[in-house]
Amino acid sequence: MRPDASGRFGPYGGRYVPEILMEPLRELETAYEVARRDPAFQAELARHLRDFVGRPTPVTAAARLSERLGCRVFLKREDLCHTGAHKINNALGQGLLVRRMGKTRVVAETGAGQHGVATATVCALLGLECVVYMGTEDMARQAPNVRRMHLLGAEVRGVSSGACTLKDAINEAMRDWSTNVRTTHYLLGSVLGAHPYPVMVRDFHAVIGQEARAQMLEQHGGMPDLLVACVGGGSNAIGLFHAFLEDKVEMVGVEAGGRSARAGDHAARFLGQGAAVGVLHGTRTYLLQDEAGNVLPTHSVSAGLDYPAVGPEHSWLRDQGRVRYHAATDAEALEAFHLLARTEGIIPALESSHAVAWVMREAESVRGKRVLVNLSGRGDKDLGILEEQDIRANAEPHSRDPGNA
Repeated sequence: MRPDASGRFGPYGGRYVPEILMEPLRELETAYEVARRDPAFQAELARHLRDFVGRPTPVTAAARLSERLGCRVFLKREDLCHTGAHKINNALGQGLLVRRMGKTRVVAETGAGQHGVATATVCALLGLECVVYMGTEDMARQAPNVRRMHLLGAEVRGVSSGACTLKDAINEAMRDWSTNVRTTHYLLGSVLGAHPYPVMVRDFHAVIGQEARAQMLEQHGGMPDLLVACVGGGSNAIGLFHAFLEDKVEMVGVEAGGRSARAGDHAARFLGQGAAVGVLHGTRTYLLQDEAGNVLPTHSVSAGLDYPAVGPEHSWLRDQGRVRYHAATDAEALEAFHLLARTEGIIPALESSHAVAWVMREAESVRGKRVLVNLSGRGDKDLGILEEQDIRANAEPHSRDPGNA
């Protein structure tokens, strides 16, 4: 499925940006459409994906987790990509496009730090100047990835406005791009933003589903019954789903249920309090907002899901009933994080843990099914967050102790 000529998936998508960005977006759209059809570009991208990223990533049968849950769980191992997450697929594709357009400087946003690390890695590979914007809240909880970006030669600029998270980092990256459009490309990290970003980023991640579909058929005895992936902006999920859209396969996207269903306590754009259609960062889609249209604050234990909007193609797939969207809470994601580590020897990113958490919670309803979960990244970056959560959990009984009241 491709968007229409105005970049819309049904009523979603489009190009809602200041006039100064219209021409750079048209330039990018033209450059991408030419590159997409160019065998030489595709061959170079495939070579780097193979030799640098380490594709294809395997599909792993999670035998002990499957026994525990009563369904057959398979994991698409994007955590084994170079840099530790699926983000490198898109960063590499856009990086090659930047070089093709003759630009020398890249700006990017990052939440959990994985897109920032992937962008910094690609810029080091291709000799491009790199500036990454990151909310100061995310910099504190993802300090190892900040150090990795510095090591790779990127400048990391902390963003202290708003909630100091992903939304605010995108705001600053777009301001930078608007000021430096002649030399600079904005390497957006998800299926968000103005056209052509949602379709371009999806296309660069479609390799996930293409590989997974072939691997399930050739190595694991047939098609899955169900696909499950976490959904922040939605890049890893749409990368998996896209190759299966014409198949009789169920699909579930799992949003961040956070601490509660109250506004400000979650990042569930389809399910939570405050969900409505609006415009954010250049695209029309579902987002969390109040009655006056102000964007609501969000929360997730996973920095990569802590964003108030979702990619426009996801909104369209949801309206069509092709993909079901649910949410997993912080507590459920943390439980899934520990369970996968202890049953399979795989430490997942907290983002991916939301997808595993949904399968755990719905184990009875998926009993006997073949469930393919996209493990979008590894959890090394989250060990500090886990330590903080353990400290808080140990402290809670004392805070409830009447003797301390």
